Amino acid sequence: MFKKILIANRGEIACRIMRTAQDMGVKCVAVYSDADAQAQHVLMANEAVHIGAAPVGESYLCGDRIIKAALDTGAQAIHPGYGFLSENPDFVEAVEKAGLVFIGPSAGAIRAMGLKDAAKALMEKANVPVVPGYHGDMQETGFLAMKANEIGYPVLIKARAGGGGKGMRKVDDPKDFASALIGAQREGQASFGDAHVLIEKFIQNPRHIEIQVFGDNHGNVVHLFERDCSLQRRHQKVIEEAPAPGMTHEMRAAMGDAAVKAAQTINYSGAGTIEFIVDGSNGLKPDGFWFMEMNTRLQVEHPVTEAITGVDLVEWQLKVANDEYLPMFQDELEIEGHAFEARLYAEDVPKGFLPSTGKLEYLEFSENARNDSGVVEGDTITPFYDPMIAKVITHAESRDEALAALDVALGETRIAGTVTNVDFLKALCNHAGFCSGNVDTGLIERDIASLTRQQEVSDDLVALAAKSVLEMPIEPNAKGQDCGFGETDPFDILAGFSNWKAPIWYQSLLLGEEPFEVKIRRHGDIWQTAVKRGEADYGKWFTDIECLKGASAPEAFAFANKLALFTGSTTFEFTVPDPLEGSAASAAGGDFVIAPMPGLVKQVNISVGQEVSQGDPLLVLEAMKMEHTLTAPRDGKIEALNVDTNNQVEDGTVLIALEKIDG
Repeated sequence: MFKKILIANRGEIACRIMRTAQDMGVKCVAVYSDADAQAQHVLMANEAVHIGAAPVGESYLCGDRIIKAALDTGAQAIHPGYGFLSENPDFVEAVEKAGLVFIGPSAGAIRAMGLKDAAKALMEKANVPVVPGYHGDMQETGFLAMKANEIGYPVLIKARAGGGGKGMRKVDDPKDFASALIGAQREGQASFGDAHVLIEKFIQNPRHIEIQVFGDNHGNVVHLFERDCSLQRRHQKVIEEAPAPGMTHEMRAAMGDAAVKAAQTINYSGAGTIEFIVDGSNGLKPDGFWFMEMNTRLQVEHPVTEAITGVDLVEWQLKVANDEYLPMFQDELEIEGHAFEARLYAEDVPKGFLPSTGKLEYLEFSENARNDSGVVEGDTITPFYDPMIAKVITHAESRDEALAALDVALGETRIAGTVTNVDFLKALCNHAGFCSGNVDTGLIERDIASLTRQQEVSDDLVALAAKSVLEMPIEPNAKGQDCGFGETDPFDILAGFSNWKAPIWYQSLLLGEEPFEVKIRRHGDIWQTAVKRGEADYGKWFTDIECLKGASAPEAFAFANKLALFTGSTTFEFTVPDPLEGSAASAAGGDFVIAPMPGLVKQVNISVGQEVSQGDPLLVLEAMKMEHTLTAPRDGKIEALNVDTNNQVEDGTVLIALEKIDG
């Protein structure tokens, strides 16, 4: 076995690889950018090498620097993780030319499957079923539009070098084809350096089911069963599971055989995944699946396969790269139980799932789940990389038990300092269709309104937040004890004592953009609270804070000018306004277009003096390698344009000003 390897990656996957490698007695070298100098993968490693500035093009995509780091530290092999250089055949060849081992497939295998069009042609020759579509070289807009008409709408435009939903557009109407094509080409060029696209028939009621394959250098290939990745948003996976609900023995055998055949066709060695699109309209049938693509690397969702098989896939990768035989063969592999993985991201769901940044002021994972993460409390989610916080994985005997365990684990996950998608993930865990196993790739899009509906905060929670900010005793009884929310100083019972009229305390709070005013008064041993929401009048005075009476009373965490309330079902993060600062609410009145996140301006569609209508696309902002179109909030004329193409902007930057409306 190798004595030392270098991990050419960062974050969660780098930490994941290190855990197995170090358990095997293999020393690990980390590489890091300026932004990652104190990252967890750096702290975990036996040694670390700085490779450049924060942008990936100046660090994690610099193959020559990574290879030099491996040689300088005496590493014998390089593990690429996923993303970055993991599927770059030129990098594989450079690694091997330097006398190092690449822990993954050959450059030839990566090239064979790296371009979707060529891979589909190869699979057709190997008699692996392929989705109908156009996979040729002609890229002229009119020609591609003609092909789309021949295939029949709806169609998918897909960057041939794409992955993770990048460079992909679904088109339902021919009139939208040209603009969707431009967006897919631009995103493909930005993400992969390749604007070439292919056109495919969009399968109605599609399910995304993939097969984990593994090969060695001695011609052996096995599959480790399937994963269902149908729960997606904008072609990006949200929750994965294994095995697939509704899977039959006949269907599993057919898909497994096709996946193994695909891997054997390219003499595949190492971990890989064959992704299939499946017609889920009438149950799973052996003639209802088609090859989409192959990911020639370890997948993000590999833990669910590990959970149901008991196999450590990273351990297998190291052994196979060390020229050993596969540790197990097909008849030795079995499925035990059911597993789920939820991708926990720093993203603002109410703002349309925009990537978020910020310091993880508080971070606590559930002890009842496997939590694969590359961050700890105190770390910062930066705008430079994928905003994943963790993968939350549960495993149980049945699907119902595993899904219930995931719901509980997400409820026990507590994060403050950045907004996350945890409430959205919990909503999915309780979605009737998903709970019953009736899932397809359109589920989230169909039910997006209910899945993203924010929980309304009750008056007693607002009161609890205000008292916490004011550091008042929480619901003291006559003996000066609290009712389960922290400890109360005995002298706090005297707080607010007066021989005259009861004094009143006031506290302002913001929850998102919703303002609250809270007033609190004391009569003897009794504290009373009233809450005002927005422009409404104050509600009635109340004494008891009802939320404290349950077994799982909320907990508060204060930081900077914020206060987070963890309720178990959700987290409410209040802002405590500075009374000396004006409100930014006027910026939301339609006179300005504000950057909803940090990002890079990729395209500007307007100029000063131009008239626009509500909903018109004004500019394109790129964050985390995904494009987001910002539109006009109202009809008007462009008064000021504060940015240009390729400008980097921060969250909250005023990008465009519209002429003010009188009155």
